Amino acid sequence: MITLKKQRTKEGKLIASVYNTHLYKKDIKNLLPKNLSKQDSIVVVKGLINSWAKQQLFLNKAEENISEISSLEIEKLVNDYKAGLYINGYKEKLIKQQLDTIVSESEVRSYYEKNKDNFRLNDELLQFDYLFFGNDHLDKDKIVKNFKSEKEEDKEDLEKHLLSFKSYRLQDTSWVTIDYLKRKIPPFRSELKEKLLKISKFIQKEDSLGVYLVAVKNILKKNETAPLSHVNIRIKQIILHKRKLELIREIEKTLINDAIQNKNFKEY
Repeated sequence: MITLKKQRTKEGKLIASVYNTHLYKKDIKNLLPKNLSKQDSIVVVKGLINSWAKQQLFLNKAEENISEISSLEIEKLVNDYKAGLYINGYKEKLIKQQLDTIVSESEVRSYYEKNKDNFRLNDELLQFDYLFFGNDHLDKDKIVKNFKSEKEEDKEDLEKHLLSFKSYRLQDTSWVTIDYLKRKIPPFRSELKEKLLKISKFIQKEDSLGVYLVAVKNILKKNETAPLSHVNIRIKQIILHKRKLELIREIEKTLINDAIQNKNFKEY
């Protein structure tokens, strides 16, 4: 039997006891915030000790007063939880080793084509071009003219001056929500949704920070089918989840068959 003196030597400095349960300095060492003054450390340590003591006292009273039936139920729950942790941990290890996580674009497109009805939009989406530059920009008129133009040479001329713009979004085919547009361009935050949901070659706004140019290129409305580019990541996650479930079923099937073959599983 280890004496209290030996316990102190083996476990470190003893700082509190409740019945036969002991709390050591090492148990709370990692719970203490760094760079505390000595006085603050004392306050924090006292709080941790009191919290630990209350938990131990409640646990002791609960164990004294709980019925045998309740105790057996708790023990079963603990054992089930422990078994679940072991099993799930082992499954995740096998999945990590065996799951093919590469999803090809052809798989994504095939799933999308077969399940288009599952990808209806909850919000409107837009494709838009955008420029933001300072009020003192020397080529303001030329920039506005080129931004409004559909000519390829004018678009190329704009791209030559990208470094002089505060921010921009040009020839970007990704789809975004109206909320995204409003967050990105402050003067449009008070703009009516209906106005932004119109294809427009040119919308100009100005404030003390500069000039904002926007062209709404395309619009998708609620309940229309979401474009593949917008749901690409979601589809990959769905495919991987399906693969994971199939792999688990295969693992379980192999486990059962091996146990039967090795006579480790018998039914009577």
